[in-house]
Amino acid sequence: MTEILTPRLRLRRWEEDDLIPMAEINADPDVMRFIGDGSPRNLEETADSIERWEEEWDEEGFGLFAVELLGSGELAGFTGLSLPHFLPEVLPDVEIGWRLGRQFWGQGYASEAAHASLEFALQDRGLDRVVSICRPANTASQNVMRKLGLSLERETVHPAYGHALSVYGIDLTEYAG
Repeated sequence: MTEILTPRLRLRRWEEDDLIPMAEINADPDVMRFIGDGSPRNLEETADSIERWEEEWDEEGFGLFAVELLGSGELAGFTGLSLPHFLPEVLPDVEIGWRLGRQFWGQGYASEAAHASLEFALQDRGLDRVVSICRPANTASQNVMRKLGLSLERETVHPAYGHALSVYGIDLTEYAG
């Protein structure tokens, strides 16, 4: 089982008990405003997402980790690696991403979890490069990207929804950690 411990977090594969707390995160309009078409997701959609994330682990050898707080065991959200099929122009690059519940924002958890995922990409999976994609208005995610050493590479448009996207990237052979 793939697991990473950071000073405050445990990154791990998904468990059955994660469905309800992740569905609560996905149901929050503030959390979802920059994701896809900006709509909250329901329990069934969340279950489908978790199933796809687990399939990606099995097929690719990487995926999105459930992020658990070490102190409380509470699910904070996810971080990790995925293939960004929604934006074919960046493939075959692997995307690093994160989504945390609103109560976990502003505490450095996203940066801590994403840093561990970047180390995993480089050291455990041998990836040469990763990208991260967000809407230009998502300044919180852009701040995490910059903390990780990713640089803005280009602006593009979401092929399905037509809104602007910013693509950040990093060559992991130059990553300092």
